[in-house]
Amino acid sequence: MIEAFKELSPVVQALLGTLFTWGMTALGASLVFFVKGTNQKFLDSMLAFAGGVMIAASFWSLLAPGIEMAEKGPLPSWIPAVVGFLLGGALLLMIDKLLPVIDTDRYLHDIKDNRAKNRTALLIFSMTLHNIPEGLAVGVAFGALASNVTESTLAGAVALAIGIGIQNFPEGTAVSMPLHRDGMSKKKSFIFGQFSGMVEPMAAVIGAVAVIFIQPILPYALSFAAGAMIFVVAKEIIPGSHERGNVNLASISLMLGFAVMMTLDVALG
Repeated sequence: MIEAFKELSPVVQALLGTLFTWGMTALGASLVFFVKGTNQKFLDSMLAFAGGVMIAASFWSLLAPGIEMAEKGPLPSWIPAVVGFLLGGALLLMIDKLLPVIDTDRYLHDIKDNRAKNRTALLIFSMTLHNIPEGLAVGVAFGALASNVTESTLAGAVALAIGIGIQNFPEGTAVSMPLHRDGMSKKKSFIFGQFSGMVEPMAAVIGAVAVIFIQPILPYALSFAAGAMIFVVAKEIIPGSHERGNVNLASISLMLGFAVMMTLDVALG
């Protein structure tokens, strides 16, 4: 089986690798089916846990790799990180301003509260946006094997896909649980939760095909996604987890989410 995988083209390898990462996102999102009842404290803690996951992923999965990649470029490594980060936050701010005039009821009609509806839309968008550069990174890793752009190895590319896949498990949960908390059905929460990982295979194919052209913009793309996620955490996730009075529980849950994601990111390199 391993030999057969080695014989595949880098594009197919990248596609298969990110189908795994998407599957792990779906697996994490499926935990929503095992939630019994609507215990508000538990659901608030899961929203805060999602915030912790997003903060940790923003640095260890996005900003830190982006800075490391930028060190090989012509500019100081902090410039792509700062530019991408601020642009990501600016985009989410613009989307937040546009949400009231966008017909979100078509997809989010089972969430009655308008503030919760906006939070849901921003959460889905930011997590999906965050998965695009991750998919590109996997695609670039496999594409580099054929183009000799970097000193990449097949084992390294596979390890990257496995690492991102394992990290995607809590991210899937971090989307589906808050959606269910805000009134969305379990089935629909799962669909939107796994959808955030669906973009990775598409992005991976693009990255593998255009590896030479994608590499220079990856630091900006990674930092851009980090800025978008931090904006959502600061504006919606943390305030939302506190709005029903479970402040201490939410704070502890956020720290646990951060610790879990940090551990996965650091342990998996």
